[in-house]
Amino acid sequence: MLFQIFDAFKPRLHDSNSKVNQVALEAMHKMIPLLKDNLSPVINMLIPAIVDNNLNSKNPGIYTAATNVIQALCQHLDTSLLLQPLCTKAQFLSGKAKQDLTEKLA
Repeated sequence: MLFQIFDAFKPRLHDSNSKVNQVALEAMHKMIPLLKDNLSPVINMLIPAIVDNNLNSKNPGIYTAATNVIQALCQHLDTSLLLQPLCTKAQFLSGKAKQDLTEKLA
């Protein structure tokens, strides 16, 4: 069931409409404390959707929402679940997104 929900939700995390994208990130931020480690089956799907484009966004609302989501993930999930997907993303990012993820990993 969780996969079905996040399969439908994931495209909103990188929607071409910036308002939809931002609201999806803000909704994800609210869901994380409620779902916590129950997100573990979908974390490998979510990390790229949250990070790709959003951490390098020139839209300050999207960038802030994305950093808030990453912070909430680090705060509410077992960090061992996040290590591999965040390391993988950090390898292939550039600019501010790479710097932000590298700081989180450190």
